Amino acid sequence: MSFQCLKERQRAEREGYTEGLSLRVHRALSWLQRAEQCEDNDSRFIFLWIAFNAAYAFEIDETLRLSEQESFKLFLEKLSSLDTHKRLDHLIWQEFPGSIRILLDNQFVFQSFWEYQNGKITAQQWAERFADGKRAAQHALASGNTPLLLRIVFSRMYTLRNQLIHGGATWNSSVNREQLRDCVNLLGKLIPLIIELMMDNPNTLWGDACYPVVNP
Repeated sequence: MSFQCLKERQRAEREGYTEGLSLRVHRALSWLQRAEQCEDNDSRFIFLWIAFNAAYAFEIDETLRLSEQESFKLFLEKLSSLDTHKRLDHLIWQEFPGSIRILLDNQFVFQSFWEYQNGKITAQQWAERFADGKRAAQHALASGNTPLLLRIVFSRMYTLRNQLIHGGATWNSSVNREQLRDCVNLLGKLIPLIIELMMDNPNTLWGDACYPVVNP
């Protein structure tokens, strides 16, 4: 599903959206369009992640503030429950199973590996966490648990996101190309599907978008 197709649908339906959904979809589509225009994977990944952020992030009382990963975990679980036609399942289990397995075996997108490199934990601690993470991923793969697998995959991509956004990588570097390419390919299919699922369910409580539009 391309930006153009989704945008045409959004224009036809937006009068029936709540304000929060309308703003989320509008913003997510704008970043999806920008990602489709990119010629390099570093930029495309960043714009695709912003589109994901635009879709799921919401304001929450400071006393109840969730971590970013916890927030998108709940969002992904909601999407999976709404996906009655199992389009997420098809994407994960039919189109990208090989890429996902490679990503889950990649230590460079596992946060504890970098905590070990920075001297925050021991080699044994990071190795144990990596083994535990792989077991959880294998369980999700074996049981066909799409929400759990998506959560694990996004936690890996979140590490890559941090590397890029916080300047921990070089643009068009000769390293990290494989995981970046696989993540871009996966996000490039997931983000349009996420937007489509949100538009399929306009009566679901999506919550207010962050930084609402304020007229001067």
